[in-house]
Amino acid sequence: MKKQTDLFEKKEEESFQKESPLADRLRPKTFEEFVGQDHLLGPGKVLRQAIETDHIPSMILWGPPGSGKTTLAMLIASLTRARFIAFSAVLSGVKEIKEVVQEAREEWNYRKRRTILFVDEIHRFNKAQQDAFLPHVEKGTIILIGATTENPSFEVISPLLSRAKVVTLHALTEAEIEGILNRALTDPERGLGKYSALVEPDVMKGICRIANGDARAALNTLEMVVLTASPDPKGVRQIREKDLEEVLQKKSFIYDKSGEEHYNLISALHKSLRGSDPDAALYWLGRMLEAGEDPLYIARRMIRFASEDVGNADPQALQIAVSAMQAFHFIGLPEGALALAQAAVYLAIAPKSNSTYLAYQHVQKNIRELENMPVPLHIRNPVTSLMKELDYGKGYQYPHDFPDHFIEEEYLPENLKGKTYYHPSDQGFEKEIKKRLEDWRKKREEKGKPQS
Repeated sequence: MKKQTDLFEKKEEESFQKESPLADRLRPKTFEEFVGQDHLLGPGKVLRQAIETDHIPSMILWGPPGSGKTTLAMLIASLTRARFIAFSAVLSGVKEIKEVVQEAREEWNYRKRRTILFVDEIHRFNKAQQDAFLPHVEKGTIILIGATTENPSFEVISPLLSRAKVVTLHALTEAEIEGILNRALTDPERGLGKYSALVEPDVMKGICRIANGDARAALNTLEMVVLTASPDPKGVRQIREKDLEEVLQKKSFIYDKSGEEHYNLISALHKSLRGSDPDAALYWLGRMLEAGEDPLYIARRMIRFASEDVGNADPQALQIAVSAMQAFHFIGLPEGALALAQAAVYLAIAPKSNSTYLAYQHVQKNIRELENMPVPLHIRNPVTSLMKELDYGKGYQYPHDFPDHFIEEEYLPENLKGKTYYHPSDQGFEKEIKKRLEDWRKKREEKGKPQS
């Protein structure tokens, strides 16, 4: 077995070698330097207290790329007295696990020093490999810290999950990433301070947006764009949009996600979908994604569109939009963009109806402006004997006991009897819904019930 690196003794020295990538050199050494994850590491938080008091439980760090999983593990290494061993699920198997456990046992027996085993990409271990950890985690021979970008509920076996605390890390915000980049630009020893780089504000925001919550990706981009920029006669490297585009090998499409262009583009997408133009919808979708827009924001807008502008003209539209959001959340960029594109095309060519949207607006108006009368007694559920004595549910007619599973009944309160809100269109499936409702309403009219 290749000897494992004891990070507690060597990693800090190695990480500051000049040839190390910026993201590695800039790893925080203290809680004060650590950016983000305040819900875990803020003052007084349980995980921070566990680290500071050297009472580390076995845990699974779950979070998106660049959210700080490895950095957190290395911070634990530098702040605890435990022996810390890095272990890659890609390169190691059961044999290596057994050797590490034996070393951990000897470390405790002879030095009374615990061993923290950090397993990156623990989701890549199969069931047998994960099983190999169980008795040693159970006995406390090792403290296991696993890192994964995948949902532990699906990728980590249940017995191991029951013995380890799942710690969820969040994607970093653009403001948090910008703080990290500014630190990198000004730090002359571990960062890029010695290069005297001046980065235009729009370029900085563009790097943060393109990183999509991944600090490592942002630092890699910043390092490349600074190192490849030529200094001016005064030795200053002026970093402009063209420099970023050159590094990315594409136009950066820098725009403010909270500004006018953001709203212009989402409006263009929405109106293209409503106008049943799949080509324009794909174009505006692509423009936003290439500019670094949050793909899940676009997915949320398409879900809203499916209900507002398609509705029951095609009930599948909402399922397609939600599925696209889930697919993107599962596989991310770049592959996930195709799921959003598929949904955009489907929504564009679907029959359109805003009947549900208009009906709900009418409901909201009535709720705000009219008296909110009590629920009619006959459709209340008599869950206690007292309720039965007060006639809750008395006279209710169970539709399944009647032909066609329908019975003429009133379900609205007294001041809204006979009111209709939903008026389906003749588009798509709503044409069938309209016919069905007309048949039911005709039966009600035959019973003498008023219609509005």
